[in-house]
Order: sequence, then structure tokens, then C-alpha cells
Amino acid sequence: MIKGKSAIVTGAGSGIGRAAAISLAQAGCNVVLCGRRRDALDATSRLCPSEAKVQSVSADVGVEADVIRLFDETIAAFGRVDVVFNNAGAGMEALPVEDTSLDAFEAVVHVNLIGAFLVAREAVRRMKAQTPQGGRIINNGSISAYVPRPNAVAYNMTKHAVLGLTKSVALEGRAHNIACGEIDIGNTGTEMTAQMATGKLQANGTMAPEPTFNVQHVADAIVYMANLPLDTNVLSMNVMATGMPYVGRG
Repeated sequence: MIKGKSAIVTGAGSGIGRAAAISLAQAGCNVVLCGRRRDALDATSRLCPSEAKVQSVSADVGVEADVIRLFDETIAAFGRVDVVFNNAGAGMEALPVEDTSLDAFEAVVHVNLIGAFLVAREAVRRMKAQTPQGGRIINNGSISAYVPRPNAVAYNMTKHAVLGLTKSVALEGRAHNIACGEIDIGNTGTEMTAQMATGKLQANGTMAPEPTFNVQHVADAIVYMANLPLDTNVLSMNVMATGMPYVGRG
């Protein structure tokens, strides 16, 4: 059980990260909220149970010094790191490959790839060094790691890379009681998916509305994964709107 254990949630200021942080706090975790906007983190903190132990750390996951400070402050507050939801992510304007600027591409890579790597690397370092050794890392992947959307080359590439990160950490971590898995989400209802209702470009070039589902179901899945004993791992879990055009996309 995760009651009394410590968890870091990146991208905790909104959407999936906020929902997961609240649910982990409700399950009894000591939670460290990480994000770039302190006001958003404070808003998440106010939504957590009043009796929960919650800390906020303003940090950019794509900056190495910020990530090290995030883990330093977590250990200073709670003594160890048991669970990391490596969630922070970024998208970009929908553009064909040939119209995607290097600046726009690098902005997505900064968060989705460099940030995910830095958080996972620091989590492994701390989990190997603590006593008792071990912990759990949950990466936020995407169904775009398997079946990409059109006009989203940077997002598709980085989410494919997160899948490789998950498998690499799962492989190297198993000798040290570190479980690493991934949750791949399709169309949960957050600010980022608001445009789904009005229409989303499909692989055949048409525009079509797509269904979404309640983000609480993602948060519940994170709590389920976090609650598993460290000798059990969910390597990948796909949670999606039943009616979305994913299976057979293209």
C-alpha cells in the first residue's frame, strides 16, 4: 500500500497531473507537486485533502539543476522517493513535417524527451541509493507512441522515445527493486483535448469529432499502479475512450 509513502508528480498544475496528485494524496501519499507555475501548483494543493502532506516545487523538468533540486527537496521533506509519476508533457501547433520549425520541435523535445529522461534518471539514482532500495516510476506515454496522429511529428517522435525510456529503465531497474511502467492515454477530458469535440484531423484527411473520457479514470489507474508491490509491474497500460478512432487508425 502507498499510504505514508512519498510520491512526485510532474506537470501537477493541471490536467492529468493534477488529477493524479489529488488521488495519490487521497490514497494517503505524501505528494510533491512539480511544475513551472507556482500558482497552478498551489491550486492543485488546495484541492488535496486538508490532512494530506503536500509540497510544491517550481521546476522545469528539462533543466538538469531543477530536476536535481526537485529530488533534493522531496528527500528533505519526506526522507525518500517511493513513486514518481513522470507526467510533464507538451504539444505543439498541428503542422506537416515540412512546416515544423526547429524551434517548435526543440520546445517539445525539451519537455517530453529531455525532461522525461532527466526525471527518470534522477529517480533511478535516488531509488538505488535509498534504504530500503527501490521504488516505482510511471511514465506518461501516449497512444501516439504506437499509432501517430498526422501533423504531430515532434509529439509522435518524443512519445515513441518515452516507450524506449520505459523499457530501458524497467530492464536496468529490476536488479535494484525499481519497477518502471507506462500509461498510454487516449482522449482523456482535459484542457489539452478540448478541441476533440469540434473535430480532429484524421489519417484519411477528414475532420471528425472524437469522444473523451473522465480524467479521474486515469488518476485511478495511476493509484492502482502505485499500489502494486515492487515485485509486480504494469509495463504498459492503455486507457482510452471506448469510441475513439484508435484501433485501426489510418
